[in-house]
Amino acid sequence: HSMLPRHVQRLGRDWITHWNGSQILALNSPVPSCMRWAGHYPPWASFPLPLPADFSANWRFHPFFGPWRQFQTSNWHLDNYTQSCCFHLPNPSMKSEGEEPLTKKRRLSGQDDISAPEQETNLSNQKEVSCLTVAQNEEKHGSKKGTIKRHWEYFCQQSKTMKIAENKGSDQSSTGSEAAFDFTVMSYNILSQNLLEDNSHLYKHCRQRLLFWTYRFPNILQEIKELDADVLCLQEVQEDHYRAEIKSSLESLGYHCEYKMRTGRKPDGCAICFKTSKFSLISSNPVEFFRRDIPLLDRDNVGLVLLLQPRFHCKANAAICIANTHLLYNPRRGDIKLTQLAMLLAEIASVAPQTDGSFCPIIICGDFNSVPGSPLYRFIKEGKLNYEGLAIGKVSGQEQFPRGQRILSIPIWPKKLGISQNCVYEIKQQQKEENAGEKLEAAKQDNTQEIVIASEKLSSKLRHHFKLSSVYSHYFPDTGIPEVTTCHSRSAVTVDYIFYSAANDDTAAQPGAEDSFYGGLKLLGRLALVTEKDLWTVNGLPNEKNSSDHLPLLAEFRLIER
Repeated sequence: HSMLPRHVQRLGRDWITHWNGSQILALNSPVPSCMRWAGHYPPWASFPLPLPADFSANWRFHPFFGPWRQFQTSNWHLDNYTQSCCFHLPNPSMKSEGEEPLTKKRRLSGQDDISAPEQETNLSNQKEVSCLTVAQNEEKHGSKKGTIKRHWEYFCQQSKTMKIAENKGSDQSSTGSEAAFDFTVMSYNILSQNLLEDNSHLYKHCRQRLLFWTYRFPNILQEIKELDADVLCLQEVQEDHYRAEIKSSLESLGYHCEYKMRTGRKPDGCAICFKTSKFSLISSNPVEFFRRDIPLLDRDNVGLVLLLQPRFHCKANAAICIANTHLLYNPRRGDIKLTQLAMLLAEIASVAPQTDGSFCPIIICGDFNSVPGSPLYRFIKEGKLNYEGLAIGKVSGQEQFPRGQRILSIPIWPKKLGISQNCVYEIKQQQKEENAGEKLEAAKQDNTQEIVIASEKLSSKLRHHFKLSSVYSHYFPDTGIPEVTTCHSRSAVTVDYIFYSAANDDTAAQPGAEDSFYGGLKLLGRLALVTEKDLWTVNGLPNEKNSSDHLPLLAEFRLIER
């Protein structure tokens, strides 16, 4: 029994849930069954809502259904329930987790997962036979099947035709006297198997066989093949899976892979993979957000920053900066999230400068664990944030009524971190100022900037030097319904993004990005996202075809050299 997977060991757990907020149903009757009561339903659904049955726990009919013989002879059909039914009880589906799962906290303190009572893992032979029968019946009848329909949205008439699941041509077009280099970028949180098993409560709606890595990885690899992006930014890449099969599989598709594992005891990390036929690697720069000497930075999240050189139709010194990260989840630790983001931006600022003082085009991908319109999101897009009086629980916007009401300290991070309020390395900034004094006027400007940085060390204003736009608009223009990038049993929101430095003539750029003095990227198109309702028509995420709880984001850019 000890060798069984974690979710199988949890079979037989007694479940208690509220019905209409008043009646309590204790689903611990010894009568075996195939029906469950779930604690959530999408806001657009009526009650009750038919969805595929979930057999991740040993659900049983409560005695209020009456004797089994009466139930068999009534109008209720067991086969129908096994095939496609369950009841959903009210609970806001957009509510986020209030804090990190207990398993994460235990790992931080060095403790093992020992919270489950022993009786929960002691299964009788009768229960095992019942579960096997249910699983066989489930396989016979199946569940909601189908494919999420996502179409390609174009923003430029000159954009080349791109068809999903077909090989894209390698030809590059040019407009006028400008040399053009077209390429695609994907951001995809592929769901670490370890995190899936540690947070199995988020996947109660899924059939168990869909959650095994042996089923999930071929699906994920097939998605990557079909979308055929030139650059992949992957999050939650489990280290043992990366070494065993992910890296070799991607290399066989023509990718070069760079990987940064999370620090501490975390077994996953971030990867950036690029087609060697389109780019060559200039530099790879991992970023660790954990600092042993700074109590604020006690989490093991990481980032990765690559500097790539295009191979076609570009000047010899052309470069593109690609960054990938997965910020802390905890909704009530906005102070850590902002500091991690500042560290990533500081690394980008040290990697992306060009010889003329401007920055090369920048693309930042990742799971930011923050929703559109939140203070953290606005800081990325607007380049500034006054956080005076801002509660740490409101930084990411993950909770409508955050419990973490402690106000952000001023400054957020200590001086010894070596990062200014402008999100640059202070030491490197000083060295740059000392070595760049060829002209007296330029030196005066640098000194002025140094004084401004010094004066803002105790202010409540954060800034960064990049003018960034989001590839996605986050709401459907016709209906105002939110786009969704992740969906599981307790949440359906946008937390994944692709940000880019827009060219001056990029019509898809958001207001405020047009005055970008470095620019260089025009958004040609993107793979459209879907609504929460769309996802539940295929039983949410993961499902038969989509084997992560996140959707891949995909955008096509044109690099324009002036």
